[in-house]
Amino acid sequence: MATIYQVSELAGVSLATVSRVMNNNARVSDATRAKVVAAMDQLGYRPNSIAQSLASNRSNSVGILVSELHGPFYGEMLSGIENECRAAGKHVIIAAGHSDVASEKDGIEFLISRSCDALILHVEAVSDDYLIQLAKGSTPIVLINRYIPQLADNCIRLNNELGGYLATCQLLQQGHTQLAYISGPMWKSDAKDRYAGHVRAMAEQGLSINSQLFAEGDFRDSSGSKCMQQLLAKALPFTGLVCANDEMAAGAMEVAREHGLRMPQNLSIVGFDNLILARYLYPKLTTIDYPIGEMGRMAARWVLKHIYQQQALQIENVFEPAVVCRASVEVVPN
Repeated sequence: MATIYQVSELAGVSLATVSRVMNNNARVSDATRAKVVAAMDQLGYRPNSIAQSLASNRSNSVGILVSELHGPFYGEMLSGIENECRAAGKHVIIAAGHSDVASEKDGIEFLISRSCDALILHVEAVSDDYLIQLAKGSTPIVLINRYIPQLADNCIRLNNELGGYLATCQLLQQGHTQLAYISGPMWKSDAKDRYAGHVRAMAEQGLSINSQLFAEGDFRDSSGSKCMQQLLAKALPFTGLVCANDEMAAGAMEVAREHGLRMPQNLSIVGFDNLILARYLYPKLTTIDYPIGEMGRMAARWVLKHIYQQQALQIENVFEPAVVCRASVEVVPN
């Protein structure tokens, strides 16, 4: 088995230079780096990751905690983070918190125990105080879809209130005034913020909100179906429906169709997230774009800048949502 000493001798450079190349240190010329890499390839040398970690005091791994591992939303987020980290020569370790306090804390402790250089957290159940204390520890953290004023520079978030506002405005602009709303779990900040945007849009038009036309789901398609059943069972008129995410919109649309409602002729629907499924529903779903993949990449760039000293990277902390118009909304029928 080849050794670092043999690489050094073949490349005609010092051991320190070989070490710098192995650790992606910028203080190595392209020509010297190429010589070292060529020597490693010729000898079949593979750096020992444990030795690298000891030499650099870095594990070159980034911990990620997400709420769930299933579904297109989390898949796009994880893909964005992993691609950005991999391009920089870093690896990721992933755990799931399942929106539960104990599970989230357990996942965080696991990632810290794996000597991750930093943690990217999409957490919903642990308290702000817990995260503030965690940020004072030796392992840096960056938060996705969570805003804590004391950690503002560590937060990568979407303006969810504006997203909820835009979703409702899309229906109001087409003349719909009788609106129903299916929310996510209202203990979650993104669900609360999106509903706050809905309330703002209605208030601007002088419209009151009928509490009977509000149903609380859990962001899954099955809860969209259940909530739609509840709304229709009340036999109250509504021509527009705002759903706090696309998965619940898909469930609601299925139930609406089962009840003989044509969309958008009898019912216009707006979702939230702009998941790939929104393009394949019938009718294609008007929704709010949530650039979660880009936000994942931004969280990775935050780590690369603050932990791995890639100072040229620009960090954007707040992302703005946008309406994606498709076929599920039309002018209110006469």
